[in-house]
Amino acid sequence: MCAVQDGRAFIVIAADSWKARQIADGDEVAVTVPLRRGGVLSLLAPIPPATVSFRARATVHPAGSVARSAPARLTRLLPRDRRSGCVLELTPVGTFLTYGVGVSLWSMARPSAAMAHVPVS
Repeated sequence: MCAVQDGRAFIVIAADSWKARQIADGDEVAVTVPLRRGGVLSLLAPIPPATVSFRARATVHPAGSVARSAPARLTRLLPRDRRSGCVLELTPVGTFLTYGVGVSLWSMARPSAAMAHVPVS
């Protein structure tokens, strides 16, 4: 599960997961977030999601620190057994690469029209 607060993303992961073993404090990670689109039309035909991709600097909070390091609204959503996980705090760096955000479904077929670079502020 994840939440965004103050320009950072907080993601709770299992303490024994692959991500917890591979990502260390200060590492740069790549993040891609799919954004569902299509509304009622998506019930009739497959609609590709729009995406936002970005690089981020990771801060890893140790297992069991969810209550101290994650936003309260994220902690409330977590089942009790997941609160023993690690928290990845991701601070975006560079630019966001968007695809299909704010364009029509037909425009997504043309990468030059569907893609944009947006600075992180």
